[in-house]
Amino acid sequence: MNRRSQLFVSVLAIFGALCFVSATPAQVKGKSRPLTTKQLMSGLIKPQFTAAGEAVKGSGPADDKAWDAAATSAALLNEAAHLMMDDGRCPDATWADAAKALNAASKTAIERIAAKDAAGAREALGAVGKACGACHAVHHKKK
Repeated sequence: MNRRSQLFVSVLAIFGALCFVSATPAQVKGKSRPLTTKQLMSGLIKPQFTAAGEAVKGSGPADDKAWDAAATSAALLNEAAHLMMDDGRCPDATWADAAKALNAASKTAIERIAAKDAAGAREALGAVGKACGACHAVHHKKK
């Protein structure tokens, strides 16, 4: 095999490997812990996102106990951003960027909720939804 053919075969092998890696689905669980991504989404992220969003509708929670519950939901969303990156769960830059955006937006939501600013909290939760959507556009598979 001449040098040109070897180069062609090498380039073809690298291209094939890249196609395989990019076609590999996102990791569905951590490397050492059994929680799957689906369980993380359905058991933690979706319920807390929904609860926080419901809490800050209109003028927001009616009392301090309800504001505290909204703060807990926002804090759990923030913690989920860390879980999304932990234990080898992150498969690529799209995932990492979305987790960073989730972290930042949920911190803002926590701050707005602490200030009892329902409109600001809704805006921050909108940014949480955009962070989730950016990752889901690449990694979420409808079943």
